[in-house]
Order: sequence, then structure tokens, then C-alpha cells
Amino acid sequence: MIKVYGSLKCPYCVVLKENLDRNKIEYDFIDILASLSNLGAFLSLRDKDPVFDRLKEIEDIGVPALIDESGKVWIDWETWLKENGYEIFVPESTLTAPSCSLDRKGC
Repeated sequence: MIKVYGSLKCPYCVVLKENLDRNKIEYDFIDILASLSNLGAFLSLRDKDPVFDRLKEIEDIGVPALIDESGKVWIDWETWLKENGYEIFVPESTLTAPSCSLDRKGC
């Protein structure tokens, strides 16, 4: 089963959840704001996996982060869906939504 780190306060995380649900994909959603344990697990992943390096440079939080069954971390969940043959649903409201960043200009 895939694992998703995110927050229900993040519009991109909510869209990812909706896409997973619409495609009937089983997943474990870990809300990083629900507990310090969840946040700590995400920060440990973020600090160790080089896929997050560019995001940290631009002060992006790095959610949603999808971890597939092989343990590979995907920060581009749309590519994961495409590569696995799933349909992508993108609500119009997310096309103009601000990104989630540490400078608090998004989300």
C-alpha cells in the first residue's frame, strides 16, 4: 500500500487524496499536522531523502509526498499516477491556488 504525507490544510494534498479515492487506490494518509509523531516521521524522511533537496532550497514544505510500494518517494504525484495508468483529476480551483511554502505565502 502506498503512503502519503500531507495535511488536510494543504489544497494539493486534498487534491491528491481525491485522485487516489477516485481511482480506488488504497493508501495510508499521514496528516503531518495531526501529531508530533507524524510531523517527526515526515521531517526525518524530508531531511534524509535527496528528492526534497530542491524543495528545501526554495523553502517549500514538500507535501504531498507519496511513497510507493518500493519505498520510492514521489513529490510529483501526477507523474506517479500517469506512470501507473491512472486518470488524473485536477479541479479548476487548484490551478490558481498558492503553493505551500515556508515563507507563508502559500496555503
